Amino acid sequence: MTDKHPDIIPATPAGLARAGEALRKGDLVAFPTETVYGLGGDATDDRAVAAIFAAKGRPQFNPLIAHVPDLESAEAIAVLDERAVELAHQFWPGPLTLVLPRRAEAGLSLLVSAGLDSVAVRVPAHPVAQALLKAAGKPIAAPSANRSGAVSPTAPHHVIESLGDRVSMVVAGGKCQVGVESTVLDLTGETPVLLRPGAVLREEIERLIGPIQLSAGNPDAPKSPGQLESHYAPNVPVRLNATSAEEDEAFLTFGPDRFIRGGKARLNLSLQGDLNEAAANLFAHLRALDQEGARAIAVMPIPDEGLGVAINDRLRRAAAPRSQKTGTQGGGPARQNNRR
Repeated sequence: MTDKHPDIIPATPAGLARAGEALRKGDLVAFPTETVYGLGGDATDDRAVAAIFAAKGRPQFNPLIAHVPDLESAEAIAVLDERAVELAHQFWPGPLTLVLPRRAEAGLSLLVSAGLDSVAVRVPAHPVAQALLKAAGKPIAAPSANRSGAVSPTAPHHVIESLGDRVSMVVAGGKCQVGVESTVLDLTGETPVLLRPGAVLREEIERLIGPIQLSAGNPDAPKSPGQLESHYAPNVPVRLNATSAEEDEAFLTFGPDRFIRGGKARLNLSLQGDLNEAAANLFAHLRALDQEGARAIAVMPIPDEGLGVAINDRLRRAAAPRSQKTGTQGGGPARQNNRR
């Protein structure tokens, strides 16, 4: 990789037309969604999809999400049963990904599904993402626009810091509103399975379609992104459930922190204890603390309710032991237990 940076282009009609043309040519384009910035490639082009894996250093057994602009486009590439249609009407466009049987005639690269007969599909709500999908005229495979296992990007400069010239251009769309990746629900079996928590809550889904199971998880054969044991990780170790920090640690806090002590650097996810604000700030704050030269990042407890379930899922994976298999780089083993 060279020192050349990708172009950051505005989300104007001309800029979106240029980005859509680049996607049709097989180039990789980063773009905003309401969750995080995605690294987009033509989901029907084997070379483009392979380039996504290469750019991220992503294990090829890890499936990608195909982004489409609407329900009709989703039905062209996947089989939606009554449950899927009901959820789509309620939550699309929005931060919900459905894992569905893939249509044989869909023309999707098999790399998108990692060889499975299913495909993960989402209709994003961000207006820039919607406009880009329509400009491209193709389903776009788009994992988070960062190296595999690292902290997800929620602003254009995060993409450039992580990927550099591995992406041809970044469509600017400001800060991502939600800040954590989409909820992923597997509907390929009789019983729905929650593969990844996100902004669409389990309780909201169950009110519509009844009980769903939680995934036991198989990091060696994931059915969707975000299931690898070590993921979303900074370069330094992450320590969870911390009530204080050592002087050589950075400290990620939550809620009123005027009595909190320790840490060479400190950022608060939400002084008011607002989980929506905390989710929006999570990845940007982890990135900022990762650059403070601290030995580790200590993280205060986050309530495990509502959107806190998704936040804690990302933090547990950020703190998991690192391995070459997951694609996570640097940091060494993380400590997860509170010592204080």
